[in-house]
Amino acid sequence: MKSVRISQRVLVTVFTLILTASAAHAAAPELISQNELLGRIEAGKAPLILDVRTGGEYSRGHVPGAVNIPHTKLADRIKRISDHRFNEVVVYCEQGPRANFAEIVLQQNGFQKVRHLDGDMSAWRDAGLPVDR
Repeated sequence: MKSVRISQRVLVTVFTLILTASAAHAAAPELISQNELLGRIEAGKAPLILDVRTGGEYSRGHVPGAVNIPHTKLADRIKRISDHRFNEVVVYCEQGPRANFAEIVLQQNGFQKVRHLDGDMSAWRDAGLPVDR
């Protein structure tokens, strides 16, 4: 019997198709506006804010109070935030794709109130909103 080698490119394509199909079946998270989130932060009533960018991106500036778990490590570190499974969680990255991936991971792990920061970090920064380092 002849062995079959599957290229890394084929595996990435298959993974992307599976992820896309999963995303189509997952409920699209509701957006939260920058102003609404900022108001809740300032009032001391912020939900868990999850920054899913890399540690380097996070250290260069993040939404005040955000917790950093890179999207590539979220599935492995989900227990770190499991106490928030039934609470609101706001997710963001730089422009959206990594946050979309993280939202799927959260939903697949029973998180029920996932919201996406409208415009992500790039829009937050462009609007001149406060940034922690």
